[in-house]
Amino acid sequence: MRLGLALGYWGRGPDPRHLELARAAERLGYDSVWTAEAWGSDAFTALTWIAAHTSRIKLGTGIAQMAARTPTATAMHALTLDHLSGGRLLLGLGLSGPQVVEGWYGRPFPKSPLTATREYVDVIRQVLRREGPVEADGVFHPHPYRGADGTGLGKPLKPITHPLRAELPLLLGAEGPKNIAQTTRIADGWLPLYWSPQRTEVYRASLSQAPEGFLIAPMARAVVCDDVAEGLLPVKAMLGFYIGGMGHAAKNFHADLMARMGFEEEARRVQQLFLEGRRQEAVLAVPDAFADEISVVGPRERIAERLELWRTGPVTDLLVTAPDPDTLRVLAELNS
Repeated sequence: MRLGLALGYWGRGPDPRHLELARAAERLGYDSVWTAEAWGSDAFTALTWIAAHTSRIKLGTGIAQMAARTPTATAMHALTLDHLSGGRLLLGLGLSGPQVVEGWYGRPFPKSPLTATREYVDVIRQVLRREGPVEADGVFHPHPYRGADGTGLGKPLKPITHPLRAELPLLLGAEGPKNIAQTTRIADGWLPLYWSPQRTEVYRASLSQAPEGFLIAPMARAVVCDDVAEGLLPVKAMLGFYIGGMGHAAKNFHADLMARMGFEEEARRVQQLFLEGRRQEAVLAVPDAFADEISVVGPRERIAERLELWRTGPVTDLLVTAPDPDTLRVLAELNS
């Protein structure tokens, strides 16, 4: 099981620790470093900055949102950064949800998410393989565009720049069972939002057709600390926000996922409290057991035991959000 560093997205501004952590991860032998985006900082610019200050570590978008860019624009970002970094990019993509897609990007959330994802990936593959002009008779991503409001003058094109790697690794963030199953067919890997090494049966059917070499790279909070309950508070804060705030009361993919993982009553309670404006109560209502299962928190000896659990399953890459270089060092030593 390889280790990666997940930096996430910025808050009010750039985090001055991110570059230090990325460099530390590279020195310690971590395989990859990942950036994210929501409705603030973007994933590619921060990753390019890290690329310029590192030399070996792989560079992942975890995740870049599909609604933020057309598939050809995403492919342009990918091939450009892959060239500049010497072939280190891992392209992680996700669909996001209706509140973000329609509220932030100002476009409709696709009525058929699986079809939209499949079309998006197909266009990117065509760009990167550069075998001919991009042509796609899609519902959501047709190339050329032939809608009634167009000019009808669109011309199939292929990229001027020759991509460095035709088979640049592409991973998808997917939560629903059908979406995960499709990911095993059209992508090189999967970026789970929550993964519990104690509940791998939740995903067994969806992953049953995954090909050899398929990447499974969940993200997990990691911190070396004496007080486990205190170390889990940031995990609970993240879960409270995602389960309560990242979705509508009637359509919240994150709450649904927590429910499928055996915490349905607790998920609905967290969601209800958050939507009522009782955010601190929502965070505290997140079960310690669930937060602990999806993270790597505690003293060194406990982290060693937790890592052993993660290594026994199908996970190929554990992407850790770690607040300090010492935690990164301990994880590297225990995983060697």
